[in-house]
Amino acid sequence: MTQQTTRVTVRRADRPGDLGWAVMAHGEIYHRQFGYDMAFESLVAGIVGDFATDHDPAREAIWIAEVDGVRAGCVMLIADAEPDTARLRILLVTPVARGHGIGSRLVGECLMFAREAGYRRMVLWTTDDQTAARRIYEKAGFTLSAERPEHRWGHDVIAQDWALNLT
Repeated sequence: MTQQTTRVTVRRADRPGDLGWAVMAHGEIYHRQFGYDMAFESLVAGIVGDFATDHDPAREAIWIAEVDGVRAGCVMLIADAEPDTARLRILLVTPVARGHGIGSRLVGECLMFAREAGYRRMVLWTTDDQTAARRIYEKAGFTLSAERPEHRWGHDVIAQDWALNLT
């Protein structure tokens, strides 16, 4: 019996279908995993749509992770309204691809890109039910800066803001 090698690659989202996949995967996976309604998919569609219609390629990007050539994750980095601050958005790893370090690799791409682009700080917003993502953020050095209860996507959640000094 031969052992199959899993090949993980991370690349810029530069192929037709990449942006649509990110929206679809978020909608389907978050519905199955957390019961989020279509308002969550709409939120992600708006984030991705805004990026697609107006972004600065020198300071903003989306990455796609693939496992053996199949899309398996994504993450986005955009300029925040706060000067010299980048915002990490839409981190996702498909359930079948988890356990290969893909989430950490995607966040690492964001951190490297943000530093090269001259950002001094990175922020992100998540919810307390995203336990695996929060572990990745903590391991990368992010710290929780605020949390508050909210009702979103058909559920009560604890919204969380995280931040990391890049200098």
